[in-house]
Amino acid sequence: MPQRPEDYDFALLNRALLFAAEKHSGVFRKATGMPYIFHPMEAAAVAATVTNDPEVLAAALLHDVVEDAGVTEEELRLNFGERVAALVAEESENKRENMPAELTWKIRKQEAVTHLASAERDAKIVALGDKLSNMRAVARDYETFGPDLWRSFHCRDPEEQAWYYRSMTRALSELSATPAWREFAELVERVFGPEPED
Repeated sequence: MPQRPEDYDFALLNRALLFAAEKHSGVFRKATGMPYIFHPMEAAAVAATVTNDPEVLAAALLHDVVEDAGVTEEELRLNFGERVAALVAEESENKRENMPAELTWKIRKQEAVTHLASAERDAKIVALGDKLSNMRAVARDYETFGPDLWRSFHCRDPEEQAWYYRSMTRALSELSATPAWREFAELVERVFGPEPED
């Protein structure tokens, strides 16, 4: 892991951060109204506890720009290269824009879980940054709002949310030796309780 400033490619990270900030400008998180850009920043900070690979960290900063901000993979490829674009693509859901998000939620989440279970480690690092950032927000908001929290989500069923986050814990278990994965697993259990035994 990097210990010195010179271990980081600041030029790439600065470009990725500025690009993400521009694309997410004026967008806010669902429950708290916090500016959205803090989420990819936190995702990248989590990823940086696992790797100092500049392209992985840039992908963590950019992980939502295709899925949520209308950026094309080709635009990412031109600005940040093939590998960054590919890592972002691996973290981007097929939103099925012609259908209500509530109706496609389970399909999209199952696709994400299935894909990540066999994905390369670098893609899992980007995903862990994203999912841990999300789970931290869920845990904080759950303490404030309790079960009413789920009203702001496309899927309002806490059992389905539990299924998704527990499934993600297993899909990302290749990273189970990292503090970030352990924190993720602990937060999932704190919010949803221990996984039921078969």
